[in-house]
Order: sequence, then C-alpha cells, then structure tokens
Amino acid sequence: MLLNWVKGSVGRVRLSKKLRYRRGTNRMKELYTTGEAADVCKVSQQTIIRCFDCGRLEGFRIPGSKFRRIPRLSLIKFMKENGIPLDRLDSGKKKVLIVDDDTEIVELIADVLVRDGRFEIKTALSGYDAGITTQQFRPNLILLDYMLPDVNGNIVCQTIKKNPEFEDIKIIIVSGVVKQDEIEQLLKTGAEAFIKKPFNITELTDKIVTTLRMK
Repeated sequence: MLLNWVKGSVGRVRLSKKLRYRRGTNRMKELYTTGEAADVCKVSQQTIIRCFDCGRLEGFRIPGSKFRRIPRLSLIKFMKENGIPLDRLDSGKKKVLIVDDDTEIVELIADVLVRDGRFEIKTALSGYDAGITTQQFRPNLILLDYMLPDVNGNIVCQTIKKNPEFEDIKIIIVSGVVKQDEIEQLLKTGAEAFIKKPFNITELTDKIVTTLRMK
C-alpha cells in the first residue's frame, strides 16, 4: 500500500544526514493520567479512579475539567502500599503504536522512532490487532493508516475515542487517498492530525512530537 511512498520518500529524507538521534535526554515523568497509572499498576482505569476518589491515591483535578492527575511521588507511595513492583514505572519515553498492514513501512517508521531515543514502539497490522494492542500497551499516540485490511481507520479511531479508558490517546491518521471532506470527518471523529502521503520521515517525527507536545 505504501511502497511507492517509501521509494519516493526515503531518498529525499537522507536518513544518514537528517536524522538526529536524541539519546539520554529523557526526563522522568512527573505526572500521570489515570489511564497511565492503570497501565503502570496493571489494573483497570476504573480501579485507579476509585482509589483516587476515595483518597487512597493522592492527586488533583485539573481546574475546570473532570481530568485527574497523579504526581509521581503519590503513585510510588500507592505502589509501595499495595505491593506493586516499582520497576513498572516508565522511563519517560512516549509510547507509540504504529498500525499499518505494510510491514516494510512499519519496520522503517519503527526503526526511525526507536533510534530517535524518545519513543517506545509497538506495531499492529490490522484494526483488530490495533484494538488488542491498545488495551495492553496503552500508547500515548497511535499512528494509524486509513486503509487497513479488515476495517477503515476512521472506524478504529471512533472505537478508541468512545472508550473512556483511552481518552488521552492521540491519533494521527496517514493516507494518500483520502479526500478533503473525509479528512475533516476524520478530525471530527477524534483524530488529532492527518498526514498525507507521500511525506518524509522527518516530517512524520515532527508531527508526532508536536501532537504529543514534547517541545
């Protein structure tokens, strides 16, 4: 599906010259959403919310919203009190799920993001696999191909966004065949951004960084 894009794009980006790998620059994560805390503790998000609301897990609500935030030290205290191994705390890397049925493209993007040093990567080849991996991996961002073998990306996007457990997951949809009105509809269903093929790897990385507000 994306092979033509690869052939036209890889030469332009000149990976050996343009990619600047950032190793050893990850900062320790200081605040967690309830979904992220659930992922760390390997419990449901509802369990974390109940513990938060009854005072067993200390944190605060963002003013003017329903969103809860949990400081790192509070999460560590909670984990110790409940016998949860502290090695589950993440290193500060952002989790990215790449969903595409073209294995060559998946390997290319995954390699670039891993070498960047700021990302932890998982991949899925279908909408069904994306659903399972999202539940287990709880990514910060999903890079979602619009044309999947079993379902269109907009259906995957809608399904994820309807689940309260995944309220904080960002979605970037990529495609070379979507019309402008379809792009607008995708953004209305919950996608944060759209990238049209062909695009180069640097452009893709910059879009991920911007969407995750990493700058």
